[in-house]
Amino acid sequence: MAGQVASMDFPGGLRADGLPAALSDPARLAAVEATALLDTGPEEVFEDLASLAARITGTGRAFVTLVDAERSFWKACVGVDASALEERQNRVEQSFCYFLVGLGGEPFIVDDVAGDPRTEGHPSVGPMSIGAWAGYPLLDPAGHVLGSFCVIDDFPRTWSPADLATLETLARSVAAEIHLRQSLSAARAAHQRSADLAHSLQAALLPPRLRKVPGVEAAASYLPASNRYRTDIEVGGDFYDLFHTHGPHYAAVLGDVCGKGIQAAQVSSMARYTMRADAGEAGSPADLLGRLNTALLAQSAPRFLTAVYTTFQPVADGLSGVIALAGHPPALVRRADGSVEPLGIAGTLLGVMHTVHLSDVPFHLAPGDLLLLYTDGAIEARPRPGTAPERAQAIFSEDDLAAALATSHTLDATATISHLTAVLDAHHSGWASDDTALLALRVPSLP
Repeated sequence: MAGQVASMDFPGGLRADGLPAALSDPARLAAVEATALLDTGPEEVFEDLASLAARITGTGRAFVTLVDAERSFWKACVGVDASALEERQNRVEQSFCYFLVGLGGEPFIVDDVAGDPRTEGHPSVGPMSIGAWAGYPLLDPAGHVLGSFCVIDDFPRTWSPADLATLETLARSVAAEIHLRQSLSAARAAHQRSADLAHSLQAALLPPRLRKVPGVEAAASYLPASNRYRTDIEVGGDFYDLFHTHGPHYAAVLGDVCGKGIQAAQVSSMARYTMRADAGEAGSPADLLGRLNTALLAQSAPRFLTAVYTTFQPVADGLSGVIALAGHPPALVRRADGSVEPLGIAGTLLGVMHTVHLSDVPFHLAPGDLLLLYTDGAIEARPRPGTAPERAQAIFSEDDLAAALATSHTLDATATISHLTAVLDAHHSGWASDDTALLALRVPSLP
């Protein structure tokens, strides 16, 4: 066999075993491995293309073959009884496919295998009853030969121009299918990497766990918007925080930056840490939000945001605090008896105007009372697209949120957040139209 191979002029020369050196080219082998088709079972698309080639050319056998350095693996084999994977391959020296690899992508056409000096001594001629062979290379976009698309006739024949044109077209179709799969796989991998990065960045914008406050239960949740119309995953602009300011005083903040992506994440991060840094110096929640507005306007590319900020301290009969809203929906207070009331006076959103109007509102939570902060994803939730028309326009409103909160009046902070999350999920069926952040503070009930 080596003598037969050596008699041919292969551009890349020969290996020590007399086969084309191109078989062992690392770049080509990497390309073959990247198809992820080696040692995989039959698939309809490849079987159909091979069957079509066998039918059009009138041959009994057709193959889609991947070729590595040592073997030819038949991804499709029509006219051969081979179901197990170990039966769907042979040693590379027993295959004509190495001719295509050695020729660098040129077709290999033989009308009379036994009478052609290139193939008359080939070891597979007799065992595989090969009378005529015609094959075209499977090429990747870089020009690497992955394998072959070929047909075999039991008897010598003259391959017609129509036969060869058909084989060439079908070979391109097989190669295109392989490349499409690789592109989709790469796109999915890139999408997953983007999603992982977005999730990591989003997690960095939120506290890993809520700070423990003496005499107060605290719980929070964050649900990113569903990305039905996008192929990328973007970081949302919602954020929340709970931290100690000074002495017996603590602060809770929840905000929503306009837009998504890296810039929104930068603004969220800046807002969160600006409020932490200024919390000890600002005289009140309204003062602190005013400082944040100044900081936002100083940015080279300012973005507006809405926020609710409260400072509070545990007291003998519960919790006392002050709250301010900056373009944000009012907080909700759930009393121990289940009644719910809004809290806060509407104020100017931040990052747009130099003069803002913000108001401090004092409040008190008695044992069993709960304060809920939320972003507008909780009051603008819509059913999953494609639902019944009568439901498609149903928006989960402020009244709906208040009602859901009222029904949970026997629950602690953590259970309340879980309850609200479940109610929202039932409304939108797991499809969130916007990011949704919830933060609850509750004074435990008396024993």
